[in-house]
Amino acid sequence: MELTDWLLTPAERGNGATRLDGRRPDRTAWSHGNLVRPLIHGSTYFPALLGAIRAQRAGDLLLFTDWRGDPDERLDGPGTEIGRVLGEAAARRVIVKGLLWRSHLDRFQFSEAENRHLGEAVEAGGGECLLDMRVRPGGSHHQKLVVLRHPDRPELDVAFVGGIDLCHNRHDDATHRGDSQSLPIAAAYGPHPPWHDIQLAIRGPAVGDIEAGFRERWNDPAPLTRSPFVRLRELAHGEDTHADRLPPQAPDPAPCGTHTLQVLRTYPNRLLRGYDFAPDGERSIARGYRKALRRARALIYLEDQYLWSPHVIESFAEALSAHPGLRLIAVIPSVPEQDGRLTLPMNLIGRITALDRLRRAGGGRVAVYGLENHAGTPVYVHAKVCVIDDVWASVGSDNINLRSWTHDSELTCAVLDESTDPREPRDPGGLGDGARRFARDLRLELSREHLDLTPPSTPPASDPLCDPLKAFEAFAAGAAALDAWHDNGRRGPRPPGRLRTYHRPRLSRTAMTLYAPLHRRLVDPDGRPFGLRRRNDY
Repeated sequence: MELTDWLLTPAERGNGATRLDGRRPDRTAWSHGNLVRPLIHGSTYFPALLGAIRAQRAGDLLLFTDWRGDPDERLDGPGTEIGRVLGEAAARRVIVKGLLWRSHLDRFQFSEAENRHLGEAVEAGGGECLLDMRVRPGGSHHQKLVVLRHPDRPELDVAFVGGIDLCHNRHDDATHRGDSQSLPIAAAYGPHPPWHDIQLAIRGPAVGDIEAGFRERWNDPAPLTRSPFVRLRELAHGEDTHADRLPPQAPDPAPCGTHTLQVLRTYPNRLLRGYDFAPDGERSIARGYRKALRRARALIYLEDQYLWSPHVIESFAEALSAHPGLRLIAVIPSVPEQDGRLTLPMNLIGRITALDRLRRAGGGRVAVYGLENHAGTPVYVHAKVCVIDDVWASVGSDNINLRSWTHDSELTCAVLDESTDPREPRDPGGLGDGARRFARDLRLELSREHLDLTPPSTPPASDPLCDPLKAFEAFAAGAAALDAWHDNGRRGPRPPGRLRTYHRPRLSRTAMTLYAPLHRRLVDPDGRPFGLRRRNDY
């Protein structure tokens, strides 16, 4: 397998101003020798994060970014509130630096106060946390990362990257009974919304890449906000608005695994003055997906919070049209998180147009599912995962929509395992790439949860779910059985599994016409320069 068949070269990233692709002597745009572990659900991620933070001592470095942070969210029981844990680390003289999206006002159901209070908890311990509004109008910083470095113990260095924020709702597990510390979303999800999510724990040289990306944002000389009203609020709250100098970046951790990892990002084309490290923005997430999709032949497996925007879906549709043996499985929320009279149709429009395009391209080769827990409550799918032909896997903060591919700041990791998987089929795509352990194991772990299959104590020599067609059929059979049980009044034993067939929402032509402009401007805006928009390029 040639890595350049799947991963972006520095030129293909399209951002010559970034440090990421010039950090290594050979100037490769990825790092070798990493060990990447998927942490499925907050109940797995939060205790791992807690243990890693509490192992830090004076002189160590902790960097984090987040979309929302609730200082009282417990990582592992009372006394482990994230604000307290970060403040205690700073009090131990760990160098703690955070970048939180400033957020819009709370009266619009955002998290301005919570993010400010988490920053206050960090700074009370002696750390530094900035509220960052260097985004396009209506945009957000959506990256979720934590980097922990240990100058005299580099074997402990680790980075956490994915879709899990340090906030309420995220501390769920495979039973999907929800987080006891919950925020309301659409009524269908109940008072404690069940939550499906994933984060990566990364060790090895890629930790240095993720840290370098944080440093680019931290060292950006642009003011944290351009708004005079926000500046008045900064003064009123006595906020820190100037980033202190970071210590020099330590050498990258030594290789420790078989995973090649490429850091992919979205930064918008900011109006007036762009980012120093991305003057025209960066759309390497979009470019990375589009390159990998051109190699898809057997199965695209997706878990995504949104899955909308016909512009973004076009890359998937082109792959399905070009290759008659290619199938797509998508796991998405059964109901959007917002169910208001205005917000619900604004959200549904994008999904309707996206699914129509996928079905025109792939017909019965496209299967879309929602999830429910064993009590029958829908599970909110917040995960952002893509696995192509059991070779290329990505996990991050980005969703399948224009906002994530062009408008907000996002961070994802594309992983290619140097170890091939010996289970049949050994080369699902038929291009000589061979199935790779990380991508296949990730897909199987997620699939077993959705199908209620017990993980084997030792990896079997063969597994029917390795076969793309059998996996596609297993999902269809599991959803059909559970749908039939519900249609029959839930009589008799509940069939195993959590999959429910997702049916295309219905909106009148009038509603589609009225709400489409709001969807484009508010829900799924486009952050590309005009020339790229015109060509639908990235």
